[in-house]
Amino acid sequence: MLGRRNLVLGLAGGAALLVRPALAQSSSAPAWPDHPLRWVVGYPAGGPSDTFARLVAAFIGPRLGQNMVVENRPGGGAVLASETVARSAADGYTLLHADNGNLVYNPALYARLPYDPDRDLTGIGFIGRFPLFLVVRADSPLATLADYIAAAKKTAPTYGSPAVASPHHLAMEMLKRRAGFDATHVPYRGGPAAMQDLLSGTVDSVLIDCATGIPFLRDGKVRGLVVLSEARSAQAPNVPTAAELGIGKAIAFGWQGMSAPANTPAPVIARLSAELRAAVASDTLQERMRGLGIESTPWSPQEFNDFVARENAEWRPLIRELGIKLDS
Repeated sequence: MLGRRNLVLGLAGGAALLVRPALAQSSSAPAWPDHPLRWVVGYPAGGPSDTFARLVAAFIGPRLGQNMVVENRPGGGAVLASETVARSAADGYTLLHADNGNLVYNPALYARLPYDPDRDLTGIGFIGRFPLFLVVRADSPLATLADYIAAAKKTAPTYGSPAVASPHHLAMEMLKRRAGFDATHVPYRGGPAAMQDLLSGTVDSVLIDCATGIPFLRDGKVRGLVVLSEARSAQAPNVPTAAELGIGKAIAFGWQGMSAPANTPAPVIARLSAELRAAVASDTLQERMRGLGIESTPWSPQEFNDFVARENAEWRPLIRELGIKLDS
């Protein structure tokens, strides 16, 4: 009996010796995250990108047990922000606020880029897409898009957008090509500035996103001529789609997502993706997004990457055809 007891204790001790190194090895790896994360936004504070990044970060941070710090690094079509993240360690602590510009447009707009979005970055998930509207002043004699096109064939109107090579600018250039009219681009530093100049009469029209434009439409300060979506916006139901007006293949959105350096560990990507989906699905964000007409989709990282690939195939050739360049 004693011998058996000693045998059992000996086996238990041996097992303990085998287990302890394994425990020590697992406990030596730091839990992720063990310090604050930074989410780099390539635009100034106060705009739609910054606003939604801060709303999402405020939701995700407490759930991860660490602060998620939004860092604004504006400049050059978000090239600076994108390069910062692309060259960061692939450890899940430095993330990129992604959009059409830095993931899709830039390789076609710049002859040289300090980062390659297709190679250096990978998707975490989607925040939402922002329908785009062509608007004029409420007192404009142009009541419909047909009126606008007819007037444009006599004298090209001016149109404002938030920036050169923004989704708004490129969407209008696409609409001009699809519908067969001309208009002169006037770039601004952000959508609000363009809308204020529209109201003052400095420009004839603005191609604006729903986050900035819906309040103006709702208050009756501007008239929407067309929305470049598959369906009308619930927040501006009187504005027809291009397809309704007989213009095919005229669909464009601004959109936002979250990306990370390529080779970020899959478990980290999965955790961030789950937290991003939870943030976007939260009552606070959904209420804010619905009120502004923003459409959200709970895509997985792979679904987001697949979406970006489809956008690349559509927009990069069009940008090259249009001859729009941001460097020589």
